[in-house]
Amino acid sequence: MNASAPPGPSTDGTGHRARLRGRLLDDGGEALLDHELIEYLLALAIPRRDTKPLAKALLHEFGGLGGLLSADPRAIARVPGMGDTAVAALKIAHASAIRMLRGEMAARPVLSNWQAVLDYLHAEMAYHSIERVRVLHLNVRNMLIRDELVAEGSIDQAPIYAREVIRRAIELGSAAIILVHNHPSGDVTPSRADIDLTRIVVQAARHLDIAVHDHVVIGTQGHTSLRAKGLM
Repeated sequence: MNASAPPGPSTDGTGHRARLRGRLLDDGGEALLDHELIEYLLALAIPRRDTKPLAKALLHEFGGLGGLLSADPRAIARVPGMGDTAVAALKIAHASAIRMLRGEMAARPVLSNWQAVLDYLHAEMAYHSIERVRVLHLNVRNMLIRDELVAEGSIDQAPIYAREVIRRAIELGSAAIILVHNHPSGDVTPSRADIDLTRIVVQAARHLDIAVHDHVVIGTQGHTSLRAKGLM
């Protein structure tokens, strides 16, 4: 009786994964397509499975890499084939990226490091399915002293009160603040409510010598600065 031949690279996936690994290590992440990045990450969590179809299904379900990594873990887990270990692999990758971007933002005064601020805010907020509001608190050197999520709401609004923003700035000894919120629709056009709230906060802060540097609207299509638009 002839013994069965051991599975080769074409049947067990090891050759394909080795090629992905080689491209990643030799040429960096830019050498891999989005689905290949997710495929290899999932292969570390699900080592004995072809993860390419699952990677493609996840990217399709969540609309791309940013939407997938930012998605709620429970939503990811509902995709067939995704267990806790695989979900955790995606979320740890996202958490690591956010941690790195936050560190780059906090390393220098934010007004001279604005692109790093926008990169962090986009990664943190652009792909959420509900509206969220954060406040960046700065000291007299415009260094970040606190980054706080202050409200979560529905698909198109999140409650925030000017007096609470100012009260917190006083507690932290903030010399300046930056307001930030996302638009889940992706459209970063400020609403009338966004503009009105900003002006109320600016007026209240002025009496306490607290600067409001900006109010930034974040979305999948980019961002809008209310200051740059002359709306505050």
